[in-house]
Formats: sequence, C-alpha cells, structure tokens
Amino acid sequence: MGKFDLFNKFNSAVLVVNEKQEFVFANNVFKRVFPDFENIKKFSHKLNYSVCALESNDVSVHSPIVQALKSLQDFSAYVIYQTSSNDYFYYDMNTTKKGKYTIIVFTDVTAKIKLENNCVLLQNTQKKLNLLENENKNLSKIKLKAQSQAMKLLLLNNIANIIRESMDSSVILKSALKELSQMFGAFKAYYAQKEEKISEFKIIEATDEIDLNNIIMFDKPVNIEIANGKISHLSCIKEHKNAKPFKELVQRIILPVNHYNKILGIIVLLTKQKIKLDDTLEVLKGVSGQLGNAIVQAELYKNNEQMVKDLTKTLEELKDTQLKLINSEKMASLGQLIAGVAHEINTPIASIKSNNEIIKKIISQIKNEEVFELLEEINKIDSEAIARINRLVVSLRKFVRLDEAELQEADINKEIDLTLDLIRHETKNKITIIKKYGNLPPIKCYPNMLNQVFMNILVNAAHAITEKGTITIETLFKNNNLTVKIKDNGCGIKEPEKIFFAGYTTKGVGVGTGLGLAISKKIIEKHKGSIEVKSEVNKGSEFFITIPGK
Repeated sequence: MGKFDLFNKFNSAVLVVNEKQEFVFANNVFKRVFPDFENIKKFSHKLNYSVCALESNDVSVHSPIVQALKSLQDFSAYVIYQTSSNDYFYYDMNTTKKGKYTIIVFTDVTAKIKLENNCVLLQNTQKKLNLLENENKNLSKIKLKAQSQAMKLLLLNNIANIIRESMDSSVILKSALKELSQMFGAFKAYYAQKEEKISEFKIIEATDEIDLNNIIMFDKPVNIEIANGKISHLSCIKEHKNAKPFKELVQRIILPVNHYNKILGIIVLLTKQKIKLDDTLEVLKGVSGQLGNAIVQAELYKNNEQMVKDLTKTLEELKDTQLKLINSEKMASLGQLIAGVAHEINTPIASIKSNNEIIKKIISQIKNEEVFELLEEINKIDSEAIARINRLVVSLRKFVRLDEAELQEADINKEIDLTLDLIRHETKNKITIIKKYGNLPPIKCYPNMLNQVFMNILVNAAHAITEKGTITIETLFKNNNLTVKIKDNGCGIKEPEKIFFAGYTTKGVGVGTGLGLAISKKIIEKHKGSIEVKSEVNKGSEFFITIPGK
C-alpha cells in the first residue's frame, strides 16, 4: 500500500504537493472530478476565489492554490473551478502541512450553493405565487358572483319576456318549467295548483309526458314550509306521499308560487345533481313573484333589462381587467427574472473580465512570437465574447423597461431590431429576415408594450415555419400613421378570425396559452391603433399594425 493510498477512501478530492510545488499524488475522486488536470500551474489558473481579488500584476494574488502552497500554516478558502466547457463548480478548499508535503482537500459544495440559491428563488417564487393565487381567488369570486348574477338575471328576464308576450297561463308555466329545469338539471318538473282541501295539489303542467290532474300530497313539515312561503329542498326517495319510490336518492325542490301572500300552487323540480340553494334562493323567489303577480312583470322587465346591460358591461370590463392583470404580472415577473439573470451573469463575467485583463498583461511578457500571437488572438476573442454578453444583458433590460410607464418617443425600427436580437435563437440558421424599413419619425408610444407585440408576432411566425423560410418586416409612415407589416411563409392559420380571442391557440396543449395575441390587441388599442391579420393555410400569414403618429 502506497504512502498516500489512504486518501482513495476519501469522498472528497485530494491532491498532494511536495515542497518543490510538484504534484505527487491525486486520489481517485480528484481524478474523476478534475479529469483534465495536467500540472499544478495549469490547474491553479482554473481556480479562483469566490470574490474577485483586486487588480494586481502578481498572478498569485488571484490563485488560491499558489496562496495555499506559499502559506506556512494550514490554509482554507472557498473557491470556484472553471472547467474547459466553461461550467462552474464550488469547493471548500482546505490544506494541511505534513512535513515536506502539502495536502489539499477539495469538498464539493456546488449542490449546496445551488440549493441555497434555489431555496431563495423558490421563496421569492412562492411569494409571487401566493400573490397570484390571492388575485386569482379574488377574480374567481368576482367571476362566480357575476356568473351567478347573470344566471339569475337571465332566468328572471326569460320568464318576464314569456309573461309579457303571452297571457296563456299554460304557455307561461311550461316555459318557466323549461327554464328552471335547465338551470337545475332537473329530469322532471311540473306545476301543481292548490286544491280546496288542505295540503292537496293537482298537477296541471309538466315538462314531460306525465299524468296530469294527479292529486299529490306531502308530509306535514313540508306542508308547513309551503304554507309559510318557504322553499323546500330535500334529499328524498319519493317525490310525494303517493309516488313510487326511486331506486336512488334524488334532490327535490318545491317552490311555492304566491300572489299577495296567498299560495296559488307549487313548482316541483327533481334532479340527481347536488345543489346548494344559497346562491339561487333569490332567483326562485323572483320566479315565484313573477309567476304569481304577472301584472308587475312589465316594470320588472324594464329594471332587469338595465341590469343586464350593466352586467354585460361589467363582464366586458372584467375580461379586460383580467387580461391587463395577466399582462402586468407577466411583464413584472419577466422584469424580475431578467434582473436576477443579469445579476447572476454579471458576477461571473466580472471574474472572467478580471482574469482576462490579467492574462492580457501576462501575454505581453511572452517572448515566443507564435505563442504570443496565439494567446493574443484567444484573449481578443474572449474580450469580444464578454462585450457581447454585456450587450445582451443591456438589451434584455431595455426590452423590459418596467420603469417606462409613460408615453415616450421611440424609433420603431430600432425597437424591432432589439426584439429580433432577443429572439435570434428562434431564427438562427433557420429563417431569413428581410427588412424593408421606411424613414420613420420618432413615434410617441409605450416601447416596452410594442416590443411585446412584435415579439408575440415574430415568435409565432418563427414557430409557423417548420424547416426554413423567410419573415419580411416592412415599416412606413404615411398620412400621420405608422404601419408595421410582418409577413411569414409558414403554415398559416385555419381560423384567423379567432386569433385575437383570449384562450384561442393554434399550438398544442401546454404549449400556447392563447393570451399572447389577445394581449397584443389590447396593447395596440391602448395606442388608439388597430391590428389585423391575413392568412392562408400552407402559404403563410401577414399582420398589419397601424398606430397614429401623434
């Protein structure tokens, strides 16, 4: 057994270096974790402190390995290792001096760091999710309330119309029974008028072909409820005393029909659905009042008609508000995400930039001309890559521009170019972009919102092209109107007239939300403009956006 073979039992990577700073031993974990290790010098260049050191001509300042070997005592540091594929791993580096040897142990804490970062991200995401859930709950309550109110108004208005259009009690009752059956999912519904004898009712109208003129009676507690004008709702096995039992329990609703506190009859509904009458009690009372007092139906109809108009307007406003909330939250989330991504990118880029500057100074001291030229070219390429990443981060921030809530002048051609830069991954090596930009004056608009419109249309166009194709973008300014045309030669749209409806999507389940173009239409309307589309299956689509110049 070798002097250092014991370290092969360690779960952490172990490297042993002698007093001449020469590599002596590496355990199996080290060889697996650092497969491209060649020597101490090259290895030290790939290790950096987690916090960038100050600029210095002394390379050793930036290398934890060099510092560990120089140190006369045990040394610890939190370091970052960059692989040849530009991946980053985090380690706790601890060194121990044993005679003429320095034992360096690398404990991988990458998963821990990522977990901590993910936990923070998860907490932030959970907070956002909780806010969204609360907003959705409020919206759902409003929606349910509006739907419930709509059902009430619809039922009341239908019956009011029936009463107004006909003086035939049979027509009125049959129509009312039909409406109530649809509302409660009733498999049987009939109207029974009050007989002279106490607690007896005779069936005179029904939705189905059942025996009319049948005399029916109920238990005493139900009779008391009917006498007091209360709606009876029970789970029962028999619909009345003399009826044959059902094979299963059914829900029975008995609605007294009153006229000036006098019981005229009852409406009986039988359904297999589980029903809660809390939200419909007012509806049933209204039906009872209308059927029992037809002389006031004209006034009721007039009031309800206005209520329907108000409800329709409220529903439309609710839809608009919902779209605005979705779009606002989407852009806010996107802005926060981009801010986080920009921060995460800037940290390693700062380290790379610092290292690149150091390498540039080292290269200038190399006397071998071939090596000098090679390293100088590599250094130049790295510098350009760093600059490109910085430009991309700036472009992302410009695209979101959450702080730009006011109208401002913008160069639309440049805004489209900005959007094209951000979706380059969708078009690269696949789609040819043809630009026919006109000479445009500055347009007063909300640039971040228009960028969202351009992105929705351009990404959809890219997705519509399965292999290779073209997207033509044309801009012009005429008669004080800005016009933007975006045309593709993709698969086209089967039902272009539905494309701007919220929820409509031509993409698969889980791929498209159906909100992108609906939100785009609202954005263009906010600019007092219009958006239209012409499309032909297997030939392509063309969008026309028009916005007033002032």
